[in-house]
Order: sequence, then C-alpha cells, then structure tokens
Amino acid sequence: MWLFKRKGPSGFSSSSTAEEVTNGIDGSGLTAIVTGASSGIGSETSRVLALRGVHVIMAVRNMTAGKDVREAIVKEIPAAKVDTMELDLSSFASVRKFASDFKSSGRPLNLLINNAGIMATPFMLSKDNIELQFATNHLGHFLLTNLLLEKMKETTRKTKREGRIVNVSSEAHRFAYSEGIRFDKINDPKSYSSFGAYGQSKLANILHANELTRCLKEDGVEITSNSLHPGMITTNLFRHMTLFNGSLVSSLGKLLLKNVQQGASTTCYLALNPQVKGVSGEYFSDNNLATTTALAKNMDLAKRLWDFSMDLVK
Repeated sequence: MWLFKRKGPSGFSSSSTAEEVTNGIDGSGLTAIVTGASSGIGSETSRVLALRGVHVIMAVRNMTAGKDVREAIVKEIPAAKVDTMELDLSSFASVRKFASDFKSSGRPLNLLINNAGIMATPFMLSKDNIELQFATNHLGHFLLTNLLLEKMKETTRKTKREGRIVNVSSEAHRFAYSEGIRFDKINDPKSYSSFGAYGQSKLANILHANELTRCLKEDGVEITSNSLHPGMITTNLFRHMTLFNGSLVSSLGKLLLKNVQQGASTTCYLALNPQVKGVSGEYFSDNNLATTTALAKNMDLAKRLWDFSMDLVK
C-alpha cells in the first residue's frame, strides 16, 4: 500500500490506479502503440487502454511473453482489440522493421507510449555499438517516434482527434551525469556509472519530449508530447541492481513502492484523460504536473541532443 495519498490539482494522487484515472473515458476508435508491453507497467497500460476501447499494439522484444499477456487481456476483456508485434529497441534495424511493418498494415496511430526501458545495467554496447541504456531507453524511442510521426500527423488530420506521445522517464533524471548528456563519452567504459547512465537516458526522455513539442508546435499539428515519472514500482527493472534483491523489493514494496496498477496510472492519464488536452512539453508525476531539474528544461541541451541523436540513428 502506497504511503502518500494526498490528491493534487488533477483530483488524483500517487495511489490512484490506471483504471481510476481513465474511469468513464471512451477510447474506442483510437489506436495506440505501447513499447515494453510484455511486463510491468507496460502490460498494465496495455490492459487498461484496451479496457477503455483502444486498439492496442503491444510492441515487445519477447513475443512469447507478449502473446501470453495478450491472451490474458483478451480472456479478461473479450471485446479487447490487442495485437503483438516484435520490437527490440536496442537495434535500429528492428525499430525500422517494426515501423515499416506497422505503416504497411494501414492502421492509424493516435497514441505512442514510449514505455520500454532497462535500468542500471553493467556497461554493454547495443547491436549498433552504442552504450546499451542510452541506445534502448532513448535512441530506440527517438528513432521509433521519428519514423511514426508522419503516420500520427496523418491520423490527426483525418480523425480531427488529438494525437499524444508519452515518454516514460523517471525521477532518476536528477542523478544523470553532472553535465547531463555525455556527448563525447557516450561509449566510454572507464567513466561509466550504471546509475548515472540510467539517469542520462531518463533525462534524454524528457529533453526529447520537450524538443518534440517545439517541433510539433512549429508544424501547427494537434499532437502533444509529454514525459512522466511512474513512481518506484515493484517490477523487474531492478533485476540488474544487486542491492534490490527479490525479498527486499517484496518487503519494501508493501510500504514504499507503488504496485503496477498505480505505476501505470500517470501513463494512462496522459494517454487518455481530457484534463491534459492541449498540454505539451510538460513533466508529470503521480497524475499531476511536476518539476524537473534545470538541465531537463534546457532547450539548448534539448536541441543539441536532438541533432546528436539524428546523427546516431542515420
């Protein structure tokens, strides 16, 4: 049970669940892609969006796990529209194949939930030879968003319904490297810190959403882009952190950590709730507006990261 329950201006709090923040909302006619949908808050986000009538595309690295989650959702919600597609965000080739296959399907795209992530891994390189956390948590989603943006614009124009892009970041962005993004040391194993690199990738999620907001406003398109902190949740994100062994997480979880239903709430709030219509370039926590570090608000840093990312994904 989460300890702190005071409601914010939205009427919701840290203990609100994804079902509660979307109660009474009709998402029928909307199509969403949810990355990292085979476990944790990704699977709960998929379930609740499907419960509200959204056609959900679960983008998953592990297709067996993804199909199991899909079957569980459909068993609970027989009318649910849920499909699984393979996506490995640590591979640019996989991201490009996913985007190409999705666009070939002819489906519209209203909601893009950039949820997948890895946390505090030992130093490793991605298939494209980029530090794994930066590659998976930021660059994979950056490329995916860019490849699907025209489809989202097209859908928004045709349906006259606001598109929404949601980046799942973290309060860990506060613990990024002191300079924020290590443009010249992305792949430096000597100065690598597993948690500093995680914070860097989560800072990048916020900067990406903010710079994307600026670009979308310039284009005059009705698509919003926001980032969020889901809370400390009892999920398998902790698997690489020896401090957080299973029994400790389980024991602490009952008092200090959110459950998955609460952890998915801010994502679902930003995806569907009418309270945030037209709101873009903001950071949310516990279903309410929240503050970030000065680095996360630095638009020069956001633009530099955008250009740096474009060069890396070419």
